[in-house]
Amino acid sequence: MERPRIRDLGVKIGFFPTGPRNNIADVEGVTVGHCTLIKGKGKLVPGKGPVRTGVTVILPHGGNVFKEKVVAASYIINGFSKPVGLIQVEELGVIETPIALTNTLNIGLVADAIIEYSLIHNEDIGVTTGSVNPLVLECNDSFLNDIRGRHVKREHVFQAIENSCEDFAEGAVGAGTGMIAFEFKAGIGSSSRRLPGKYGGYTIGALVLSNFGRRENLVIKNAPVGLELKDYKRIFKPLDLGSIIVVLATDAPLTYRQLKRVAKRAAHGIARVGGCSLHGSGDVVVAFSTANRILHYPKKLEIEFKCIPDVKLSPLLHATVECVEEAILNSILRAETMDGRDNRVVHAIPVDILTSILTKYNVI
Repeated sequence: MERPRIRDLGVKIGFFPTGPRNNIADVEGVTVGHCTLIKGKGKLVPGKGPVRTGVTVILPHGGNVFKEKVVAASYIINGFSKPVGLIQVEELGVIETPIALTNTLNIGLVADAIIEYSLIHNEDIGVTTGSVNPLVLECNDSFLNDIRGRHVKREHVFQAIENSCEDFAEGAVGAGTGMIAFEFKAGIGSSSRRLPGKYGGYTIGALVLSNFGRRENLVIKNAPVGLELKDYKRIFKPLDLGSIIVVLATDAPLTYRQLKRVAKRAAHGIARVGGCSLHGSGDVVVAFSTANRILHYPKKLEIEFKCIPDVKLSPLLHATVECVEEAILNSILRAETMDGRDNRVVHAIPVDILTSILTKYNVI
């Protein structure tokens, strides 16, 4: 039986309505694909297994992203992280490849696959035009996974791209396969918000890769869930070594500067569930808009570019916080209990006990 999302428990996060899917693909054109790798059991043999990892790819639109780039920005909440491609995003304010998420030591191989994918679809790269900037983000899944094996290969990245769709899975899938949040099994989660017409009718969606948090700090709508569950099947690992990746997509016409303002608000959504950006946490946010495509080969000296005025930005900023908060909770609720290296087991958050806790604190 499929595990629930947070709304399935009767918990409504925030004030703004969701999109029809309540995921990042509610932003028209955005799709997400996974490739999940699960192999072997028992004692860790470095370089061989057990394998509990994968890759997740977000496509900003259905066209050629190198030829039709999307405006983008990033924000580093805490920089204990090894991303590829953020420097050029910061400098040029655009994304020109699919966005890939994976584990820390696999980032180079995944970046190489994204480069190869771009070369296949763009014969001009490196011949009559410049190079390409792959964008790859990571979290560390070594508690459950043989991370030294770097098991995500070219074919897995291509498979994730081929699998991309609007109704994608959440939880312990793709890049989220080996991830842990608040000492519960976690992984990929998503949510969206659609602003009412008086605020432009725009949609913003969040996709998170959750791998962070101390058990006692977990809160859901101010209910101290982590404290109530502090003794429930705990694991023992360095709890300040955790990360979260947040990818935000919107159809609102925004500049690079405005997207950075949106990206910063993801920190509030993380804080609402109890995230603290501890020393070893790589907390990275990427935000992009599908409203203005920047042509690699512009046809005119000047381009037409629409954006909303800053004074109208507040509802979108508020919606960002809400959908990041809900995406994180979905990343935890949807993940199933998983074993991994050295017979370690990370348990799913117990839905029945959680429901009782939320009832006790009048959340539902």
